[in-house]
Amino acid sequence: MRWKGREKSRNIEDRRGMSGGKIAVGGSIGSIVIVIIMLLLGGNPNELLNNFQYSNQTPDVSSSAIIEAEAELSEFASVVLKDTEDVWHSLFNNSGHTYREPTLVLFNSSVQSACGYSSSAIGPFYCPGDEKVYIDLSFLTDLQQRLGAEGDFAMAYIIAHEVGHHVQKQLGIINKLDQLRGKVSKAEYNRNLVRLELQADFLAGIWAHHAQRTKNILEEGDVDEAVNAAAAVGDDRIQMQSQGYIVPDAFTHGTSEQRKSWFMKGFRTGDLSQGDTFSQN
Repeated sequence: MRWKGREKSRNIEDRRGMSGGKIAVGGSIGSIVIVIIMLLLGGNPNELLNNFQYSNQTPDVSSSAIIEAEAELSEFASVVLKDTEDVWHSLFNNSGHTYREPTLVLFNSSVQSACGYSSSAIGPFYCPGDEKVYIDLSFLTDLQQRLGAEGDFAMAYIIAHEVGHHVQKQLGIINKLDQLRGKVSKAEYNRNLVRLELQADFLAGIWAHHAQRTKNILEEGDVDEAVNAAAAVGDDRIQMQSQGYIVPDAFTHGTSEQRKSWFMKGFRTGDLSQGDTFSQN
């Protein structure tokens, strides 16, 4: 993805290192950030991780290197967020509406939001209560090492997907889903939750389409990176990997194939009118 030197968003809130407690070397923000930057630059993070000893000793990484890695990571996230802002401002304006920009919160380990206290184990999320996207960027390490999705555009897809939920909030879609809570069975609610998530994938594809059309952000292989990331976080793939079997009624995000399909539909068409996932079987 072409991102270096481009305009950045001002809506970044960096809470990394604010979770409390001492950080061990194996999970230190310095090592996590450097691993992520190596992923973005096409390096092999395993080579770096193998050089770390999991002890209480200070890692042999200079503070200047850590600061530089953190700055590059923050810049990348900020550029992607700015791209989403520009695309959604344009699309909302075209339909006679005003787009409210969300804030992207970077954190590590755990975070407090208007939706409650959350661990990084739940992955990136959007909180409608404060209209903020939350992401522990060590999630990228999981994408690469545990789920097999690599590349900078995989990260861009993640951010764009969560921003898609912010778009849904402004369109009143999330509120309609909330009104179903407790009124339908858990299985039925989960089916609607899957449709919400698939629509966010579609909206991520819409963003990629218009960002490429207006800014020419894509490089060879970028779309494949996004598709691989979408497949990596499919419910069927995660369930099979974690428990060895699939329970469709417990799906909350959709299958790998569904997530890939809806992202690509948004990317190929750029047409918001084709994103009604709720009327699909």
